[in-house]
Amino acid sequence: MPLLLLLILSACGASPAATPSATQRPVALAPEQIKIPAFEPLSYGIQTFVWWNPTLRGLDLEHVRLMDFDTVKQIFDWAMIQPLNGSSSDWSRADEVVNEVTRRNLKLVARVDHAPDWARRSATRAGDPLIDLEAWGRFCGELAGRYKGKIAGYQIWNEPNLAREWFGLVPDAAGYAQLLKACYTAIKTADPNAVVISAGLAPTGTTSAEAVPDEVYLLRLYSAGFAAYHDVLGVHAPGYKSAPQTDPADPALDGQRWQSFRHVEDVRAIQVAQGDGAKQIAILEMGWTLDQINDAYKWIAVTEAQQAAYLVGAYQYAAAHWRPWVGLMVTIYLPDPAWTEADEQYWWSIATPGYNPTMRPAFFALSNMAKVRGNRALPARDPGKAGSDFTPMPSLSTQAAP
Repeated sequence: MPLLLLLILSACGASPAATPSATQRPVALAPEQIKIPAFEPLSYGIQTFVWWNPTLRGLDLEHVRLMDFDTVKQIFDWAMIQPLNGSSSDWSRADEVVNEVTRRNLKLVARVDHAPDWARRSATRAGDPLIDLEAWGRFCGELAGRYKGKIAGYQIWNEPNLAREWFGLVPDAAGYAQLLKACYTAIKTADPNAVVISAGLAPTGTTSAEAVPDEVYLLRLYSAGFAAYHDVLGVHAPGYKSAPQTDPADPALDGQRWQSFRHVEDVRAIQVAQGDGAKQIAILEMGWTLDQINDAYKWIAVTEAQQAAYLVGAYQYAAAHWRPWVGLMVTIYLPDPAWTEADEQYWWSIATPGYNPTMRPAFFALSNMAKVRGNRALPARDPGKAGSDFTPMPSLSTQAAP
């Protein structure tokens, strides 16, 4: 998961951000403020990498259906769709992805980011746009207009509180707020009913030119007028070494609340305190790593059995305590087949990457666990009968291309 490179800095002695003590924190989570949820609480999602290979695309999407998950998150890369300035956008692969997801009665969340080189701009002061905002807005509007009614949500960018996700520069909340505004405005013009999700922020205790803690960055976003330009607040919720029910104030965390899955509650409390509590939160990345190979990540590695139990426990905790203000929860990942053991993402996945993937215990645990959707409770599956209530996929002929 990309956020971890910066998180390691904190474990290795980087200065933690000054944050209020637990007794000073706002604590209201205000579930009653959610009147019209953007996503059904809960919505069960997983991030996929189904852009390139049609055969593996079908396999991964069938795995999502077998899990009885309802939402697929996929990167829609601006640089891939419009690599040349002034050229027409190539929507061919995007069409294939949207049609395949729709045909399987799944919902799609598009993560929109990765500016092409031609759209980059030089900034001389904080808040200056780092990309051509007019071109960016035009791309966002074309995307939303082309797939109107077919994309359940648009995640705008990823972890902008990390330099490596913010063009290699010092993270700039005001700059991200401008980028978000341009895309939000264009999407809403093309599809007024579209759901726009802000970028998931990396939980970190590091304050440097490389990273800004998510709580600090979020407050800066609100100061920059961010509230007007998103429908759902995006967060990231890696579990690190802790079980999902671990209290962020647990003494074992030594004040590092961001190392708890339940740090999501800290983010929700800020959202409510900023007068924005009528909006849901979407957990855009959640998981536990198995990485015992790469020295930088061994400190947070869990076993395969723990990964399975903790992922199930995270959904159970959210179902019991976080509805309706948490709607969408996205597990990472059904993997990119090209990942190797040297890639940190390899170890977060619920399958071993490759062209003949092996499903890890977490896949089966998530597939068979009980699920809660709105007011409906779906019982756990008997592993010996898993798939007995599986709904056949609609015929290809029933779906027209965009």
